[in-house]
Amino acid sequence: MNQERPTEVDDSEFMDIARDPEHFTQSRARSLCFWKGLARYYSVTAGGQTDRNAAWYYPHPSPLARRIKHHVAFGNGVVVEEAAPQVKQ
Repeated sequence: MNQERPTEVDDSEFMDIARDPEHFTQSRARSLCFWKGLARYYSVTAGGQTDRNAAWYYPHPSPLARRIKHHVAFGNGVVVEEAAPQVKQ
């Protein structure tokens, strides 16, 4: 098996979880990426539906992946959209 060692992380798929923490519930799931490190998972709730283990993050990423610390990636068909700003009347 020939796996190339990445030189940098494409962090375009990651977002800052601090923006909407109410949509995330910590999961017990874990996985290991050979160069990013140990991933932990969240279940994502939106629109009254919960998608289990649909988001993951690396709490202690390797030095090559340090830019993704405090950010979350999504899978399982989750689409992240920017909400329209609320205008106070």
